[in-house]
Formats: sequence, C-alpha cells, structure tokens
Amino acid sequence: MKPLIILLVTFIIALFAIKFIKKAYDFALSARIAMAIMLVFTAIGHFVFTKGMSMMIPACIPFKEQFVHLTGIFEVLLAISLLIPKLKVISGWTLIIFLLLMLPANIYASINHVNYQKGTFDGYGITYLWFRIPLQILFIIWTYMSTIRF
Repeated sequence: MKPLIILLVTFIIALFAIKFIKKAYDFALSARIAMAIMLVFTAIGHFVFTKGMSMMIPACIPFKEQFVHLTGIFEVLLAISLLIPKLKVISGWTLIIFLLLMLPANIYASINHVNYQKGTFDGYGITYLWFRIPLQILFIIWTYMSTIRF
C-alpha cells in the first residue's frame, strides 16, 4: 500500500511542480518521476528488510541476501534511468520485465505467509495477492504509458 501512496502523491506533486516551472502539464514526465521515487523507496526496503525479503525467494535459489541487495541496487539504477530521456524507453521495457519477474516471488511469499517486514511466516497469505497482483499490473501499465507509449 505504501508504494502506491508514494506513487500517487509524488505524481500529483510532480505534475503541479512541472506545471509551475514549464507552464504546462507533462503527465509522462510526472509519471516517470513518481515511478522513480517509488522505486527508490522500495529499493530501500531491500536493505532495511533484507532478512524478510530473502524469505520471499524459494530455497532452491542460493545467495538470497546478495540477490535481494542486487535487486535493490537494480531498482535504484532503473529509477535513475527512467529520468534520462535517451534511456526512458529501454528503462521502461527493462522495468516491465523486472516487475513480471518479481511477481513469482510475491506469489511464493503469499503462499508461505511471509511477512517481509518482520522476517516471519505470519503474513497475510494468499489474500495479499488480491492487492499485489492488481498493483503489479498498475505498475506495468504506468511504466508502459509513461515511457514507451509517450
């Protein structure tokens, strides 16, 4: 829920800030700024909640904590590249692929009741997916509309 709130609030702030500076609305740029800020926010979680996020990865995958850190760094790099005009399209496609690849980790975490913030197995379970899957779809559409379509 927090990433969605950050995305929407920063979108509105960016939209009006750009309107004030450029004297015109730039929805695509505002959306990319909002997505970049949201990605940095979620990337921080990779370092603050490393143990819990490691629990979201199936046992057959080695080096879980390093993988969590690596994906956090990758999110920051994607956030930066979304704001570079020459890189926005390739960054958009990369982010869409990344979001699709992260969906299985969210499904695995839900099935196993992972609470990534506490690092325990008392999470919301499958009901979490009723929010997470539509949210992931929103992020994908948001990315597509702000980086590739425009």
